[in-house]
Amino acid sequence: MPDLDLIITNVSVVLDGHDEPQPVDIGIKDGRFVALEAGLDPDSAVEVVDAGGKVAFPGVVDGHQHWGIYNPLPEDAASESRACAQGGVTTALTYMRTGQYYLNKGGPYADFFPEVLEQTEGRALVDYAYHLAPMSKQHIDEIPALVTEHGVTSFKVFMFYGSHGLHGRSSDQSSFLMTPEGERYDYAHFEFVMRGIQKAREENPELADRISLSLHCETAEIMAAYTKMVEEDGTLTGLPAYSASRPPHSEGLAVTIASYLAHETQLPTINLLHLTSRKAVEAALTMAAAFPHIDFRREVTVGHLLADCDTAHGVGGKVNPPLRPREDVEALWSYLLDGKIDWVVSDHACCKDEMKFGEDREDVFVAKSGFGGAEYLLAGMVSEGSRRGLSFGRVAQLTATNPAARYGLGGSKGAIRVGLDADVALVDVDHVWTVRAEESESTQEYTPFEGAKLTAKVTDTFLRGNRIMTDGVVTTAAPTGRYLRRPQ
Repeated sequence: MPDLDLIITNVSVVLDGHDEPQPVDIGIKDGRFVALEAGLDPDSAVEVVDAGGKVAFPGVVDGHQHWGIYNPLPEDAASESRACAQGGVTTALTYMRTGQYYLNKGGPYADFFPEVLEQTEGRALVDYAYHLAPMSKQHIDEIPALVTEHGVTSFKVFMFYGSHGLHGRSSDQSSFLMTPEGERYDYAHFEFVMRGIQKAREENPELADRISLSLHCETAEIMAAYTKMVEEDGTLTGLPAYSASRPPHSEGLAVTIASYLAHETQLPTINLLHLTSRKAVEAALTMAAAFPHIDFRREVTVGHLLADCDTAHGVGGKVNPPLRPREDVEALWSYLLDGKIDWVVSDHACCKDEMKFGEDREDVFVAKSGFGGAEYLLAGMVSEGSRRGLSFGRVAQLTATNPAARYGLGGSKGAIRVGLDADVALVDVDHVWTVRAEESESTQEYTPFEGAKLTAKVTDTFLRGNRIMTDGVVTTAAPTGRYLRRPQ
C-alpha cells in the first residue's frame, strides 16, 4: 500500500532557512508534510502532481482581512475565501467586532462570537481564525474566556473610532459603536484593553507570547481637522485628497500614544497595523528604540506596496489609512528590504460597487473605505519583490511564517516543514499577466490594481494536502475550511 497520499514533484520549494527555492519533492500524508527530499518514489503515493517546474511557497497566512463588514458574513466567508484560494491564501485571519457593520449588533461576546462561528461554519474554502475588538468594559472582562474557551488570542483597537467614523464622518458614535450608555471609546478604554490582555497573558503564561494586541493607528482629532481643511480648500480631489485629509503625522502620533500606553501597562506584544508612510514607520522604529522591552511587530499591506494615491484605479482605492504618494510607497519598500517590516497582508474587505460609491462616484469623501486584495497578495509580492531584490525566502516569511508565529498558528501553519499542515501555493514566477477585476473570485466588481502588470501568478493552491485550485481554476467542491482555535 502507498505510504503517502500525495507527492508534488518537479518543483522548487521555499523552505525555512533558505533564501532561494530548493529542488526537493513534497510528500504529504493525512493533511501534513511528512517528507521533503529529492527523488521520492512516485509509486509510494496515491497521487502524484507534476508542478511543471513551478515554485512552491507555504500557503499564505493573511493576517488581516474583514469578512462580513459590507456583505452578510456567510456570503463573504464563501466568496472571499474563494478569492483567498485564488491568491494562494490558505489561512485568513479576519477582524470582527460588535457595532454597526459586521452583524450590526452589540452585546457580550459570549453571545456574539458563537453566532459568528455558526455563520461561517462550513462556508469557507480556506482555514480561518478571528481577531476580536473589545469595544466595551464588558468585552475587556471577557478576554480571558475568549482565550481559553474560544481560542481567540489576538485583539484589536481602532484608535480613531471614538470621534471619527469608519468612512470619515460620524456624528453619533454611540449608535455606530453600539456601546453601553455612559461608556467612552477613548484612550482610557485603550489602556484598559491593554491591561485586560496583559492580565490574560499573566493567567496563561504558556500562551503569553501568542496573545497580542493590534492597533489601527490614526488620530481622530488630526483627521477631523484636516478633512475639514481639505474639503473646504477644494484643490485636491479623489485619492490624493483623502490622503491629505488623513495625513501621515496622524499615524505617527497614534503610534506614539499606543506605544507609551503599552509601556505603561507592561503589555509587550503589540502589532502596529497597516503602516502606510515614512512618518508612521519612523514613529514605530523610534518607539521600539525607546521601549526595547516591548515586542513590536510592524505590518504593511500589499495595497500600500503596489499602488499609490496618484496612479491607483479611481476612488475604489479608498481605504483606511489611505493610499499614499509614491514617495511613501518607496519608503515602505526600503523599510521592508531592510528587515524592518514583519509581515505583509491584504486587509481584504470586499465592498461591492453598489455600496462603495456615493451618488457622485468621484466624491471620495462619501465613498466607503476598503477593498479586496487577497487574490493578489502573493503574486504581487513575488512580482514586485523580485524586481527589487527580495528573496523568495523573505517573501515566505512576510506572507506566512511571521504572522503564523505571532498569531498562535506556528505549530500548524506558515512554512513548508515536516509536521505542519500541507498548505502550498504553486507559483509560476515567469507568468506575465494583467489584473482585471472581472477575473477575480471576489464579488467585488472593481479593484484599484486594475490594469497592473504582474510577473508571477499563483496557479495551484493546496489546503492540508487537498487541491482547492487547479491550473488557475478554484474548486467547486464542498468547502473544507476550518475554524482554527489558537494556539495551534
